[in-house]
Amino acid sequence: MKWVTPRSGFDEVFDARGEARPHYAALISILESFTKEDVERRERLQQLTLRNQGITFTVYGEKDGLERIFPFDFVPRIIPAAEWKRLQDGLVQRITTLNLFLADVYHEQRCLKDGVVPAELILSRREYKRALLGLMPPRKIFTHVVGTDIIRNDKGEYLILEDNCRVPSGVSYVLENRNLLSRVFPEFLGAYPVRPIKDYPTLLLETLRFVAPRRGQNPVVVILSPGIHNSAYFEHSFLAREMGVPLVEGRDLLVEGNHLFMRRTHGKRQVDVIYRRIDDDFLDPLAFRRDSMLGVPGLLNVYREGNVALANAPGAGVADDKSVYAYMPQLIKYYLDEDALLPQVPTYLGFKKDDFRYISEHLDRLVVKTTGDAGGYGMLMGPFASVKERESYLAAMKKNPGNYIAQPLVELSTHPTHIGGRFEPRRVDLRPFILYGDRIRVLPGGLTRVALRASSYVVNSSQGGGSKDTWVLAPREA
Repeated sequence: MKWVTPRSGFDEVFDARGEARPHYAALISILESFTKEDVERRERLQQLTLRNQGITFTVYGEKDGLERIFPFDFVPRIIPAAEWKRLQDGLVQRITTLNLFLADVYHEQRCLKDGVVPAELILSRREYKRALLGLMPPRKIFTHVVGTDIIRNDKGEYLILEDNCRVPSGVSYVLENRNLLSRVFPEFLGAYPVRPIKDYPTLLLETLRFVAPRRGQNPVVVILSPGIHNSAYFEHSFLAREMGVPLVEGRDLLVEGNHLFMRRTHGKRQVDVIYRRIDDDFLDPLAFRRDSMLGVPGLLNVYREGNVALANAPGAGVADDKSVYAYMPQLIKYYLDEDALLPQVPTYLGFKKDDFRYISEHLDRLVVKTTGDAGGYGMLMGPFASVKERESYLAAMKKNPGNYIAQPLVELSTHPTHIGGRFEPRRVDLRPFILYGDRIRVLPGGLTRVALRASSYVVNSSQGGGSKDTWVLAPREA
């Protein structure tokens, strides 16, 4: 086996001397016991399984077909128990703050009146829905499912990169990666006390049922999908199957008498909770986008009357706006009187004149993003862009400065990844999934995304990235 070490950044597996970190030693020993032919055979089995299981994602705008097999690398990422404890505590603190912030900006707006966050910033966001002012979701929970992206810098420090509070995707790949690895490389898991993740669908269903408006009966939960052409449709169908709940589209639901019903061949059935996998703007054509064919006319009125729960709550997207992200340390201090447990990346805000001037003058050093986009779209990697690309991007920024933020390029940590018969370093991030129901629970692990291109910093599947299984080790017994 050939191991290629990175030229820069923090290596997740090997230390500065090129020796395996203690929690990776057993894995490296197992990998080095395999022959090249054995690895190739198992990789063929891996690809066959991915294809047969239909583990896919969709790339929009591609000419060679809608669906692609989601690339999976068999070298798992391992996180020791103590490291995970710090991450988990920080994530619980963060989602607690996000919910308090959302309850505040849609009701008393104390954080705006006290100047913790500029009022003009929040009120100008497209994701801030004035139609929902004064509306409190069931159990006062806005973000039932959050996917927070975490990176590691060249010093090995974990940094929060962004929060995803609308319809975060990827957890199906977390579960399928574990299933796949246990079938194709069973030796790996036998050598480690890896915390299980198989209960996630059960925990998700419990979370959704917890917010059901009707009490004293078995609430009806459905997953609302835009349909088969959505990039995350595999996940929608996967979770519906695993939870044992109906997968529906907007045309399957109707509103009568301020209640929501699901059409069935043998009559209607009232729906209590929607785990919605479509954006706010498409939920209800009577309240948001009139041209939407994906949502349910009148749904927002049912929600206002407290007769259906929506997860995540409409309007929660303002909390994952990349400009709001810059204020999270202050918001944590404001609502909890605590310092942020997890640091984040320094951020320059386009809506601030001084920040915008700095961004304009240092585009060649910064990563610039639009505040509301995801998936690696709408982004400028300044250090790698041409002069012409930077000039064109700057011209667009000047038309709407508040729509942009900028951050210094972080040298992401790397992880050995099997490429062309060798183990080569590729940059990674981590998306843990957090559930907020009767309590806050963090799935032990998450989606480790990997930039499969040698020089790439972009890990998104839509930009050519893949994924790894993520192991959280159980703490040692005293």
